[in-house]
Amino acid sequence: MSDIDIILKELRQFNLDRDWDQFHNGKDLAIGLSVEASELLECFLWKDPEDASLDKIREELADVLNYAFQMADKYNLDIKQIMMDKIQKNAAKYPVEKAKGSAKKYNELS
Repeated sequence: MSDIDIILKELRQFNLDRDWDQFHNGKDLAIGLSVEASELLECFLWKDPEDASLDKIREELADVLNYAFQMADKYNLDIKQIMMDKIQKNAAKYPVEKAKGSAKKYNELS
């Protein structure tokens, strides 16, 4: 069993034990993901990046991943596959010879 499968199994059981799956439709999972991503951003608010609390970042990032994994599970998406597909898509949009060392968006690369 892969690490991803272990995480998904634990999340499913956690929600089953609490009868929370009834609340986990795509819309609400997406909203939860956005809220948790905002809480992750809050770790950095009014601080230099290096002054953010690693413990708080770890906690909020886990919440973000929790919702992302649940959304993938809800739609029967293979997490590894969608990540690999996106990396390949980004590699095509951001070829090394144009994007290396640049923060420009793909449509601004020359």
